[in-house]
Amino acid sequence: MTVPPQPPPMPPPSLPPGWPDPWAGRPGAGGPVGPEPVAGPPPLPPPPPVVVTRRIPTDQPYVVRPNASKRAVVFSALLLFILLMMACPTGLAALSAADAVGLLIFLAGFAVFIGLLLGLQLLLLVSGGPVLAAGPAGVWIKTRPTRGQAIWLPWESVERIYPRRWGLEKMVCVKPRDPRTGANLGAFTALDSSMQQLFFGTGFTATLNFADRPESEIMQALRHFSAGHCPVG
Repeated sequence: MTVPPQPPPMPPPSLPPGWPDPWAGRPGAGGPVGPEPVAGPPPLPPPPPVVVTRRIPTDQPYVVRPNASKRAVVFSALLLFILLMMACPTGLAALSAADAVGLLIFLAGFAVFIGLLLGLQLLLLVSGGPVLAAGPAGVWIKTRPTRGQAIWLPWESVERIYPRRWGLEKMVCVKPRDPRTGANLGAFTALDSSMQQLFFGTGFTATLNFADRPESEIMQALRHFSAGHCPVG
């Protein structure tokens, strides 16, 4: 069946000069449709990929480990202070109480409980392997103080390294250039990191005064291996 030819579409009628075009702004008319879209900021690039391991490798040129003896001395002094604070009022109460033996048993049980807590904390702090390692290419540092999990940061991605003190603890803090570094390391790591961000300004820290190397040596080694890529100190 032959389809008859269709007539060409009629052009829109011409308007007299000065008349507004009624087709302006409609789809297909070539004019603007609605307001121009406002260009927003460009999307952020994805966070930089990171290398995460269960424990800092010990084959690095410079490795820092926790010193269990230093922490044991501090924890023992803390336990002794707590016992003395408890023993004085408990002893006075035992002199005037009918059940003095019960009070002494309570004091002994409390001392054992506190000792177990401090011993568990000491075990968690020293059993996770090295706390810091550095080399010409970058630095390894733990993501949580009581776990062995560690992250690798090339020197180019480190903004600065600085010491910071909180109570009896003095830490070396490694601040990455991108604040999203290490953001996908788990809920518990994110909780620890947020607490460290509050006190130290970064979530990546390692002990200085409870390490197996002197503080001055650690900072000097970081200056040496960073080779000017980031300020240290």
